[in-house]
Amino acid sequence: MQKITKLSLAFALILITAVSCSRSKKDVDANLTEKRVKLEKLKSEKANKDQEIIKLQEELSRIDTSSSNPSKIKLVALAPVVRQTFEHFIDLQGKVDAENISYISPRMGPGQVKAIYVQQGQMVKKGQLLLKLDDAIMRQQVVASRQQLEGIRTQLSYAKNIYERQKNLWEKGIGTEVQLITAKNNVQSLENQLRAANESVKVAVEQQNTSNVYSDVSGIADVVNIRLGETFQGMTASGPQIKIVNTSSLKVVSNIPENYLGSVSKGTAVVVQLPDAHRTFNTTVSFTGASIDLINRGFVVEAKLPSDPSLKPNQIALMKIRDYSSPNTISIPLNILQNDEKGKFVMVASEEKGKLFARKRPVTIGMLSGAMLEIKGGLKDGESLITEGFAGVYEGQQLTTGK
Repeated sequence: MQKITKLSLAFALILITAVSCSRSKKDVDANLTEKRVKLEKLKSEKANKDQEIIKLQEELSRIDTSSSNPSKIKLVALAPVVRQTFEHFIDLQGKVDAENISYISPRMGPGQVKAIYVQQGQMVKKGQLLLKLDDAIMRQQVVASRQQLEGIRTQLSYAKNIYERQKNLWEKGIGTEVQLITAKNNVQSLENQLRAANESVKVAVEQQNTSNVYSDVSGIADVVNIRLGETFQGMTASGPQIKIVNTSSLKVVSNIPENYLGSVSKGTAVVVQLPDAHRTFNTTVSFTGASIDLINRGFVVEAKLPSDPSLKPNQIALMKIRDYSSPNTISIPLNILQNDEKGKFVMVASEEKGKLFARKRPVTIGMLSGAMLEIKGGLKDGESLITEGFAGVYEGQQLTTGK
C-alpha cells in the first residue's frame, strides 16, 4: 500500500512539472509576440514622426525669421550644373585573339613523321617547310608513272614512223586506204595516252610533295606537339599538333547580349583595357556576328588592336563599348540623388538677397554610366548642386560654403 502511494505521488509531481513547463513556454511565446508587435508599432510611429519633423522644419524655415541663426546654418559644398557629353558604356570581358592562326594539317591525310624542321617558339615564314612525312609509296608511284610515260613515248614514235611510211606508199599508189587510216588512228590514240600519262606523272609528283608539310602563314610556332615516328594528323583529342600564330594582327573578341543588337554596330567606339599588360587602347568595333547564339543569347563582337609585343593571344581583355552618347547634357553624381514620397530630387543652393538657401529640385533621370547619372529635366544651367552635406538639408534652410 505504501508503494502504491509513493508511485502516485511521483506521477503527480511529474504531471504538475510538465503542465508547468508547457504553461511557461506558452507564456514566453506570448511575451515575445507582444514585444515584436510593440516594436513594429514604435518603428511605424517613429517613421511618421520623422516625416512630420521634416515637414515642420521646412515650414518653420519659411516663416521663422530667426532661421538665420548661425546654429541653424548648414555647411555644404557646391558644384555648378554644367552641360557636357554624356556617354554610356557596356562592360564586357573578352580575350585577345590573332587574326591569322593556322592549325597545320597534312594535305593527303595522316602520315608518319620522318623529319621535323621546326621548334616551339620559333619564328617561321609562310611556305617554310615544317615536317617531312613518309613518302616511300609515293616515290614508287612517281617512278612507275614515269616509266609508263616513257613506254608510251616509244610506242608513239614507232606508230608515227609506221604512219609516215604508210602515207608515202599511199601517195605512190601502194597499199590500201584502210591501212593508212589505221596507222593514223594508232598515232592519235597514243598521243591521247601520252597526254594522260603526263597528267598521271604530275599527279604522282604532287602527291609526293604532300609529304612535305609547309606553314600557311608567317608567325610563331606556338604549339609543336609531334615527334619523329609519330603519326601526324593535324588535330588530336588533346589539341593541335602544330599551331602557328601571327601576332602582328590581333583583335579582342567577346560576346554581347542580344538586347544590345540595335545599339552596337561596326564602327562603334570601344575602349579596350588589358589588366595584365597595363595597357589601354581606343579602337572601334570591326565585326559583329550575323546570328544569335542559341545557348547564351548573344552575338560575337570584335575590335582590332594595334601591334604590341606585350599582347598575347588568349590574354584577358576588358571591353567598354559605347552604346549611348548624348552631347550637351546635364549629368550629376549618383550619390546626391534623393527620394521622397513624390519622387526623385536633388538639393540646390539658391542665392536670395545675398544669402544661400536650400531648394528642392524634382528631376527626371536618364541613363546611368558608372557614378554619373544623366538628367533629362529639372535642372538648369548655372544652378549650384549641393554635393556634400546634403543629408538632412531641408527646403529653405540657410546654407554656407565656409568661405
